[in-house]
Amino acid sequence: MLKIGLTGGIGSGKSTISKMLKEKGFNIIDADVVAREVFNIYPEITLKIKQEFGESFFDENNALKRKEFGNFIFASQVRRKKYEEIILPFIQKEIFNRMSRLHEEGKELCILDAATLIENDLHKCMDVNILVWVDTFTQFERIRNRDKLSHSEILNRINSQMSLEEKSKVVNYSIDNSKSLDNTKKELDKVLEEIGRNFRGVKCLNNLGTN
Repeated sequence: MLKIGLTGGIGSGKSTISKMLKEKGFNIIDADVVAREVFNIYPEITLKIKQEFGESFFDENNALKRKEFGNFIFASQVRRKKYEEIILPFIQKEIFNRMSRLHEEGKELCILDAATLIENDLHKCMDVNILVWVDTFTQFERIRNRDKLSHSEILNRINSQMSLEEKSKVVNYSIDNSKSLDNTKKELDKVLEEIGRNFRGVKCLNNLGTN
């Protein structure tokens, strides 16, 4: 099974590319979805977070107050690091479990959509890696308009990730998502066509992922 890593930064529009790929029929493993679902799959995560950060970040239904907790975590590298030490092993375990199931089902290809693909060395487990790139101004404005965060909160989130420029040095392909949506679609199709030429045995790439 061909494994493709899809990454970007907050506000880069990675989710837009992921949606395009899903519409083409590709199997997508979304690390953000996994990060939410692991709380139910592995209840010990909640216990570990409460032990480290207290119970005030959970509501009456024992659900994590994600925005409040996110602001708390991203304001401190030390706190963010401690949280990652708790959550990342479970996220990675579940990602590879889902990849294994797709492989067992005979799927030819799967795409791992993960913002911190490179930071957590998951790109080394992929056969191909794609970066969704935008300029810094566009990135900042998209986050501001979408998440309604303060200037400092936006910077905290951007700075918590490797810069897009650094990421571009270790991926196989980059897609410029700072222009029109039509331009983004064309760039994505070009990347898929080239991957198809390099991996001719993957039949679902012959028709750009339509099954």
